[in-house]
Amino acid sequence: MAMQDPIPARLAALKTVTTLELKNQWRELFDSEPPPFNRRYLESRLAYRIQELAYGGLKPEIIKRLETLGEQLDGGDRKKSRIRAEMTPIVGTRLIREWQGVEHLVTVTADGFDWQGRPYKSLSAVARAITGTRWNGWVFFGLKNHRRRA
Repeated sequence: MAMQDPIPARLAALKTVTTLELKNQWRELFDSEPPPFNRRYLESRLAYRIQELAYGGLKPEIIKRLETLGEQLDGGDRKKSRIRAEMTPIVGTRLIREWQGVEHLVTVTADGFDWQGRPYKSLSAVARAITGTRWNGWVFFGLKNHRRRA
């Protein structure tokens, strides 16, 4: 009889344990004090670490490739590397927004954005062209909410 993999059960258990237990697991798995981040962060990092220890981590060539791609995005600037998640969507992404009964389609390009065949450097410029008033383009296209989500 084949033995069942215990890792999925261990991952599921992360959702049910207390935050104090998560921090204890962090100390055990990372051999360091847990960071002062929220529970969701601790769960996700612990889940990755459990799988990494059980199944192996990323291959060195994959790590190198990811580092190279990151440097292409931020030019090696450490501040920018921390905010990659908030950067422009990938090239080819289409953003759709209805404004006063008209649907507007914006395509993300390598140099910025395209709306109605015209290039724009920022989403705010596109939003201004559409509305005639100043807007935060990220908010206008629903990519960023004024209130932080819990």
